[in-house]
Amino acid sequence: MKKLAVILSMFVCFATCSFAQEEEKQESGVVFENVVYDYGTINKGSDGKCAFTFTNTSDTPLILTNVRASCGCTVPSWPREAINPGESNIIDVKYNTENVGHFTKRISVFTNKQDTPIILTITGKVVDPTPVEGVPENK
Repeated sequence: MKKLAVILSMFVCFATCSFAQEEEKQESGVVFENVVYDYGTINKGSDGKCAFTFTNTSDTPLILTNVRASCGCTVPSWPREAINPGESNIIDVKYNTENVGHFTKRISVFTNKQDTPIILTITGKVVDPTPVEGVPENK
C-alpha cells in the first residue's frame, strides 16, 4: 500500500512539474515550431542550411537580442528588427558539412522576453561519399 501511495505521489509531482514547464514556455512570449532539426545522414559538402520558425505570442514586440552557436562550424542569422505580437519569423542556420561524422550543435537564442536563452539543436551525420582507394564499397 505504501508503494502505491509513493508511486501516485511521484506521478502527481511529475505531472505538476510538466504542466508548470509548459506554462512557463507559453509565458516567455516566443513559441518555436520545432527546437530540434535533424539533418539525418547528409553528404560531405552538401547544403547545410535549415530554419527555425518562431512566433511572438506576447502582447508586446519581441526582439532577438543575440543568437549564438556553440561552435564556429554553425552560423545562425536572425531578424534584427522587432517582431510584432502575433507575427512569425525565421532563424536561419548553416552547418559546415565539410566536417565528416556525427554532430549535435546548439544555438542559444536571447530575447527581451526572458533571462535565460532558448536552446535550439541541430543534429545529424555527415558522410563522405567519395570512395577511398583500396577499400571495397558496400553494396
